[in-house]
Amino acid sequence: MKTREEEMNEQAEAFHQRYPRVSILFVKFTKEIIDRGYQHYSVNAIFERIRWETDTPDIDGKSTFKLSNNHRAWYARKFMETFPQYKGFFRTRPRKSAAQLANNKGEYTKTEDFYEI
Repeated sequence: MKTREEEMNEQAEAFHQRYPRVSILFVKFTKEIIDRGYQHYSVNAIFERIRWETDTPDIDGKSTFKLSNNHRAWYARKFMETFPQYKGFFRTRPRKSAAQLANNKGEYTKTEDFYEI
């Protein structure tokens, strides 16, 4: 049986494959912060910067870009796995999902149409 951790990883990987620019910007902005001398930083701040740098208003002045927070921890772990010299740069909690069964509900997002960046 599939665990919730496996299910979440599959969802994050699918998102990553569909929207590769998120990963490109995540790595770029994280390396900029590292180059400024930070030893630790917030994954939340990196995601907010991605939003800041990519959002533009539509004709009604509303945001045209939505980035779900669902995969923040996955991106942090993926960065540290890809660049092991920065292990611990993002502080992550132990995963409880490895001991839970998959819920088979799919990923919750109301913003699927807004990811084109």
